[in-house]
Amino acid sequence: MRLENSFAVPASPERTWALLNDVPRVVPNMPGAELTEIVDETNWKATMHVKLGPIALQFATDVRRDVSDEGALRTTLAIKARELKGRGGATATIESSLDADGSGTRVTIVTELQMQGAVAQYGRGVVPDVAGQLVEQFAQNLAGQLRESDGSAVDAGSAEAAGDGQRGPGAASAGPVAVAPIGGLRLILRAIGRSLLRLLPKRRPK
Repeated sequence: MRLENSFAVPASPERTWALLNDVPRVVPNMPGAELTEIVDETNWKATMHVKLGPIALQFATDVRRDVSDEGALRTTLAIKARELKGRGGATATIESSLDADGSGTRVTIVTELQMQGAVAQYGRGVVPDVAGQLVEQFAQNLAGQLRESDGSAVDAGSAEAAGDGQRGPGAASAGPVAVAPIGGLRLILRAIGRSLLRLLPKRRPK
């Protein structure tokens, strides 16, 4: 399944690039995501919390950066997630590219997604709409983080250098301990509603 999303942020391509390549800082901006381990400079581990009605799912996720092309402002992440209770999993390739957009930057994200097991049955037909809503939340969080930097350049290594100076492989990023799960059922219902509205005949003006 191929998903394409884009959004604008209030920062230059250079600042946005620096933040997007600082994976330990980016992961907490993703709804329901929690960074658990920095393996090395190109590999990380995270936990994804998803709640579908009464069902709480947790995904152990491996993140690997395969491409980081600063000249083209393009980066690619490989994601492998498995549900901790054996209810399936997913793999994805996420390519992010940046373009100047007025005084800010437009971020385009193209995701190639494959789902396996029971997870694949949890609303496969509405995944594009749900993904779009998650990307919208991610964009808002990312924009907020860029605003908080007060115009200063984002240091791509700041997440590992911050704190007590002992950050490095094996350490998790700073951030809130409690992570709110993605409200999957709410997002799916909203997506279904939007899909139904598109099917309704448009009323002709009198």
